[in-house]
Amino acid sequence: MGIFAEIKEDFSNVHKHDPAIHSPLEFIFNYPGIWALFWHRITHRMYLRGFKSIARVIMGFNQIFTGIDLHPGASIGRRVFIDHGVGVVIGETCIIEDDVLIYQGVTLGGVSLDRGIKRHPTIRRGAVIGGGAKVLGNITIGEDAKIGANSVVVRDVPDCSTAVGIPAHVIEKGRDKGQHSHNKLPDINKELFEYLMKRVAVLEHIIRQDNNKVLEQDIELEHIYDSFIKAMKN
Repeated sequence: MGIFAEIKEDFSNVHKHDPAIHSPLEFIFNYPGIWALFWHRITHRMYLRGFKSIARVIMGFNQIFTGIDLHPGASIGRRVFIDHGVGVVIGETCIIEDDVLIYQGVTLGGVSLDRGIKRHPTIRRGAVIGGGAKVLGNITIGEDAKIGANSVVVRDVPDCSTAVGIPAHVIEKGRDKGQHSHNKLPDINKELFEYLMKRVAVLEHIIRQDNNKVLEQDIELEHIYDSFIKAMKN
């Protein structure tokens, strides 16, 4: 696909992801993400052809006007949408595939200072990176994966999974592709608190009654706890 077709597709993609847009005029003042992509489409080709300094200068001006630090060396696929966009940082060796959704404050950064190697993440097709999330290092976020807001991801995330926390842990696997449900993230703290309350209740019954039925409930809760700990370590 040619550069102008890609840019046209980027602008059309805004209508798909943002119901708040009501007129073409809003593109100019309210969508820094689309303008960051616009200039990246141009400078990325310049960068690959050896005009690296010029490409960096152009993206430096782009950063001033959009608040998005997008390296021209990064590879960005089709129909990528940077929503709101302010504070987004995307590093040089980052690879972003088609149909990825990135919210404000996201960092796709590196953890190595070595030159000539891939230092930044690969974001596979259809992934969603929540606001403020930090995805660091040469890791892979799988297809249709979802990263919760403000999470810090330092390990690979499988396809169709949800990762949250600092550091991020995978808490949901095997979700159907294309079903993101951005507002439905599991609450680890709530689930652990419910477990602790049930465990305390079981132990109180053991102290008072000491019967086999209560012991069976305690063993069942122990299995639930073990599964929870294993999931947090994965």
